[in-house]
Amino acid sequence: MSRHADARVARLVARFEALAPSDLPRLAELYADGARFKDPFHDVRGVDAIARIFAHMFATLDAPRFVVRDIVVDGDQCFLTWDFLFRMRRFAQGEQCIHGGSHLKLAADGRIAEHRDYWDAAEELYEKLPGIGALMRWLRRRARS
Repeated sequence: MSRHADARVARLVARFEALAPSDLPRLAELYADGARFKDPFHDVRGVDAIARIFAHMFATLDAPRFVVRDIVVDGDQCFLTWDFLFRMRRFAQGEQCIHGGSHLKLAADGRIAEHRDYWDAAEELYEKLPGIGALMRWLRRRARS
């Protein structure tokens, strides 16, 4: 059963939740020509540039996957909240989770024209890294006082 009445969004969510390295050559099925992707570390245009970001993710992390939590659709735009689950290859920690959201603007054909991810890199990533994590947690405590 579909998780959302909008078939375009249901298809995108299903594809993102099942995304695997073997899907990268077919990202043009999800992203329109000239699509823009922006997150705290990237701001790129084009399916090939977006594919490189996902390829890097699969090359540097173990078992990365997205779990979409909430879906809000308004016309040709939607907002998704998600958990990004993964294991870091360089560190012997367990599964990590980054909570975030994506604002998607859809092209007339239902593919993504603009994809903007929102998540707190300091809290969700840097604080979990050995060494720099202690510094980031200390800075957060100092900023609160």
